[in-house]
Amino acid sequence: MAMKIRLARGGSKKRPFYRIVAADSRMPRDGRFIEKLGTYNPLLAKDSEDRVKMDIERIQHWIAQGAQPTDRVARMLEAAGVTPKTERNNPNKGTPGKKAQARVEEKAAKKAALEEAANAPAEEAAAEE
Repeated sequence: MAMKIRLARGGSKKRPFYRIVAADSRMPRDGRFIEKLGTYNPLLAKDSEDRVKMDIERIQHWIAQGAQPTDRVARMLEAAGVTPKTERNNPNKGTPGKKAQARVEEKAAKKAALEEAANAPAEEAAAEE
């Protein structure tokens, strides 16, 4: 049985509230789970103590049994200091799109033209002397 430690959504429309649960990976997101391990309320402030509550001992027990945390839960565990931080790298995510790159090139060309125009009279004055 492939176990996951994941979020199960609760709460009403546009008012999310999540339970951190240990569940079989084949079960639906909000469906059957084996054990409730904590809660996550994204509507609270990021520095609030009640935003993320976890039963660390039980989570460590499930990880020892082979349960894999999902990406979001893994980040919460890293923030809590339960698991070591992993290096993430997605260089394509931060690169600007084609239009933004074209605007940057256009702006650089205009700046170079202005500097060249400003330097031209100074060079002519120096040549006359």
